[in-house]
This record gives sequence, C-alpha cells and structure tokens, in this order.
Amino acid sequence: MAVEGESDRINFAWLIRLRWAAIGGQLITIGVVQFVMQLAIPIVPLLALVGAEIASNLGCALLAGRRRPRQAWLAAVMALDVLLFSGLLYLTGGPLNPFSFLYLIPIALASITLRAAWTWALVTLSLACSAVLFAVHEPLPLGDHARHMSLHLRGMWVASGVAASFIVYFLFRVRRALERHERELDAARSAAQRQERLASLATLAAGAAHELLTPLSTIAVIAGDLQRDLAQPGASARAVEDARLVRAEVERCRAIIERMRADAGDTAGEGFAAIPVAALVQSAVGGASDARVAVRPEIAPAVADRLLTVPPRAVGQALSALIENAQQASPPGDDVVVRVAPAGRQIRFEINDHGAGMPAEVLARVGEPFFTTKPAGRGMGLGVFLARAVADRLGGEVTITSAPGTGTSVVFALPLDRPAPAPAPEAERS
Repeated sequence: MAVEGESDRINFAWLIRLRWAAIGGQLITIGVVQFVMQLAIPIVPLLALVGAEIASNLGCALLAGRRRPRQAWLAAVMALDVLLFSGLLYLTGGPLNPFSFLYLIPIALASITLRAAWTWALVTLSLACSAVLFAVHEPLPLGDHARHMSLHLRGMWVASGVAASFIVYFLFRVRRALERHERELDAARSAAQRQERLASLATLAAGAAHELLTPLSTIAVIAGDLQRDLAQPGASARAVEDARLVRAEVERCRAIIERMRADAGDTAGEGFAAIPVAALVQSAVGGASDARVAVRPEIAPAVADRLLTVPPRAVGQALSALIENAQQASPPGDDVVVRVAPAGRQIRFEINDHGAGMPAEVLARVGEPFFTTKPAGRGMGLGVFLARAVADRLGGEVTITSAPGTGTSVVFALPLDRPAPAPAPEAERS
C-alpha cells in the first residue's frame, strides 16, 4: 500500500503539471480562433470554463501539499476535466470540432494511473458526454462546406499533434519518476539487507566468542599452574618456555576473538564522540597491520583539526580495514596514499593503491560478505562490507573505482556536520 500511495503522489503531481500545460494550450487556441481566424465564438463563457480549470488546479496543488493524494482524487480531477472539456466543445461546434477526440487524453492517462474500475468509469463518462454533444451543441460559423472541411482537417492535424505530445510527455515523465522511486526502494532494501547481515555476523561473532573464551580461560589457568610448577628447581627450561608460550598464545587468541567481535559489528552500539580528523586518520593508519607497505596520509589543512562527531572505534576500524586491503593489494615498497579532503557537505577519505586492480565482474561483487580474492588465511571478505555498513549508518557512502592495471581507489565519505544523537532519558537507560 505504501508503494501505491507513493505512485499516486507522483501521478497526482504530474497531472497538476499537465493540466497547467492544457490550460495554456486552451488559452492559446481560443486566442488563435478569435483573433487570427476571426471566428465568432462565445469568448466570455469559454474563458469562464478555463477559469474554472485554473481554480480547480490551484485547489489540487494546495490540497496535494497538505495531504497524501489518493486514487479517488485522480479520478475526480480527470472526470472534472472531461466535463469542462465537454463544455468547451459544446460552445465550439460539439462533435464537429476537430479537437473532440482529445477525450482520449484523460482516458490514456487513467489507464496507467488508475485502477480498472475508475478507468472504465471515466470511459463511460467520456462516451456519455460525447453522445450528448451530438444532440446539443452550439455550431461554429464556418461558412461554406469547402471552407468548413479545410479548417476541420487542419484542426484534426493540430489536435493529433497536441494529443500525441501530451500523452508521450506525461507517460515518459511518470515512467522516469517511477523508475527513480524504484531505484530508491532498491537502495533502501539493499541497506536493510546489509543491516540484517551485519546483525547476523555480530550474533555469530558473539556466540563464537562466548563458546571459545571459556575453554581458552581454562587453558590459560592450567598453563599458569604448569608454569609455576615448572619454575621449581630441576625443571626443564624447555618445558618452562613451552608453558610460557602456551599462555602467550592463549592471550593472542583472546585478542583475535575480541577483534573479530569488533570487526563483525560489535561497535554498532558504540557512543558518538567528537574526534579531530587527523587523530582519526592516525588511529586508522596505526590499526592497519600490514607493515610491508607504507601508508602516506595527505590531509587537507582545512579539515585536519576539524572535529567529526562519529563513533571513533567503528569509523577507525572501517578505515583500517580499507587501508589494510590497499596494503595487501600493493607491491612491497610501494605506498598507499590516504587523501582526506572536504567535498561539499561531506568529508572524503580516499584510499589509493597501485595494485593490479580488479576486473568489472570482481568489482561488482566487492562488498558481499565473505567474498574475497585474497589467499586463504589473509582475510574473511568482510572489510568492505563492514565499512559500507558503518558509512550507511552515519549517512555516508563507500564507492570503489578500479580497473585491471590501474590500481584501486576507495572513497569512504561521511557527512561533515552530522550531529550526535541525543542521549537517552535516564528512565530509558535504566
């Protein structure tokens, strides 16, 4: 129903615009007939009917700004147009008027904007009005039959051009508007799917951490006891070293699990804080673990000391993941460049590498969870996905440009002036 309501809003807005164009065309036609062709037509009643159209369209525009349009509104406005158009035809020759087949315009519009019942009702109304005009109308003073036929044929040519132009214009504009709305819906659905995947990953990571930390704690305790026992005189130095190594590796596993939890979205509940851009970049560069390739930050002076109100850990880890991807794609000895600069109302963190680049089919899949081109053991394929989730949550975006042989450019963009959310009330927090 929400999608149908949005379609009605779009259709009603374009119907109002189309009516303004029709009103302009009617005024021009009346002026041409009266002053150029110099035919005696009832100018005052005709202008009164056009004035009624103008008043009704102003009312439609006012109402559309206050309430959500419905199908009944569209049907009522089109029915009013049929009645007013019938009035114009009544005063200008009825069915002998070459513009009489413009009844097709509201019918054509109804067929793509209204439900079947409303459309058939409009068809019935148009046929009834047209039939009445055969019996009752004011004739035009066109002179002899030859002049009448000549004017009639020329009028039909003009009328066909007007009808075709109006119908094609409206159909194309409505179709483009609906296509744009569909793209927005697709983007919203994609964002919702990414958030669902992110929540699933966070749940998976939390469950894995809960399951693994308990046995790791037990191993750590036993390794500590062994280390103390082996510290007695006469114990093998190698056994002491092995016990110390076991404890060190257990602590390393703990750290890996904690990082996995953070990487999988555990920062979603992190609070917002104001952090200088330069400090955020420094934290992100420090979090990148590949030491083979240097990272060279280039921060525009205009934003170096500017405060960003963001969840620092989440944004820092997102940038670190993107920087680490660039390091792993670059040949040893090359630099990864991180350029930071304002762009309108956004700040752009652009990460460039000089690696092999990606073909279009790989680029299209970058950002899918667990999709990676790295060798086994060098990544889970979550870096870009999680960075994109963080950017979406903050009203930003991640865009990737790459081609074989040209390296890869990743832009992590965030709003410059995004206010931090207000703290929850005390009762809510408790």
